[in-house]
Amino acid sequence: MKLTTVLKGATCAATLLCAQQAAAETTVNMLSINVNNESELPYYTQLEAAFEAANPGVDIVIEFQDNESFKARLPTLLQSDSRPDIFFSWGGGVFYEQARAGILADIGPMMSDECRAAHSDASLGAFNFEGAQHGMAMYAAEVVVWYNKDLADQAGIDPENIETWEQFLTAVETAKAAGVTPIILGGKDKWPVHFIYGMLAMRILGAEGIAAAANGVDGGYASEGFVRAGEELARLAALDPFQPGFMDSGYDKASGLFGDGEGLFHIMGNWDYAASKAGSTSGEGLSDSQTGLISFPMVEGGAGDPSATFGGVNGWLVTEGASQEVVDFLCFMLNQENQTTGGREGYWIPVAKGASAEIENTFNAEISDNLANSAYHQLFLDQALGASVGGTINDVAADLAAGATDPVEAAERVEEARMFQ
Repeated sequence: MKLTTVLKGATCAATLLCAQQAAAETTVNMLSINVNNESELPYYTQLEAAFEAANPGVDIVIEFQDNESFKARLPTLLQSDSRPDIFFSWGGGVFYEQARAGILADIGPMMSDECRAAHSDASLGAFNFEGAQHGMAMYAAEVVVWYNKDLADQAGIDPENIETWEQFLTAVETAKAAGVTPIILGGKDKWPVHFIYGMLAMRILGAEGIAAAANGVDGGYASEGFVRAGEELARLAALDPFQPGFMDSGYDKASGLFGDGEGLFHIMGNWDYAASKAGSTSGEGLSDSQTGLISFPMVEGGAGDPSATFGGVNGWLVTEGASQEVVDFLCFMLNQENQTTGGREGYWIPVAKGASAEIENTFNAEISDNLANSAYHQLFLDQALGASVGGTINDVAADLAAGATDPVEAAERVEEARMFQ
């Protein structure tokens, strides 16, 4: 519900009692995707408690849902009287659609100078639409190729030497010959498959080519570059590289399987470090000494920059009608001190100014460096391109992995979605 003040009882005996009762009923509702490991929950609890202590009468209520339930429920919630004051966002085209629909607040005039100064223009820009500041970024994300060092040794593979797509495909074949499952994939949820499709497109077309396709240039998403991205994904799928039943495995299951050591590679975001541990049978997953990561390989002849990264700038949006307390809590949650704590504890790659200085986890530090040195950061395609085109990209990526479509048809389906969006 919106931030409201409710008086209990028909009358109040004294003005002070009324004020106390009113204050006790002020609620800020926030809807989030699930945390990546249970250690994050106390962090949010501490944020709630600290803000509530400094703001008597304000009650912070945070609800967590898994990704798919969140995505399915949110559109209906946002059109209802029960919409949250603050909700998680991957940004991009879906955010733009929500802004155009008029369901988001312009929090710019409500942000303090201190709040604004804690974030870079790029960070704030990720949730600014046509001059209106509708939310704030919390962390950046990069999709990388995680690998199991024990299985790599068993197969006689050194992933650190993989720089090209051809070398990656060779490693897949080598792993299969050694009896090692090459890749763990959550095909049921589709978006994990789109990571492979999207990064192939990024390596093949480069930043300018991706932008040209979005504008319908040279056939748009039916262009030669996107067809080739589908061809390369189809080549990979033809090697039968995924675990048995991968199309019946969602992300959570796949992440746990990687944590259990069931496959050599897992192409997934930096959050998977914690999620694969939490989802494993033991709850501990692979140790740091068993874990490695590499950047997604370059495609021979592609126009992409080797330093370019693929991922997100994720954060929070505020709904129309939100009160000052809602914005104050958002600014508090995302201030340098709290962002530094999140980075130090390894929950995410923070975006507040100076907040990455205390990152202790070596994997997060490496990814933070990748992002800092990236010539171009491509937002997840399923988020960048809006619900219609993004959803179609997820669908065709999954179909390509399952052998249910061909590269030309897949590209034409995405272009058709673009034309009719």
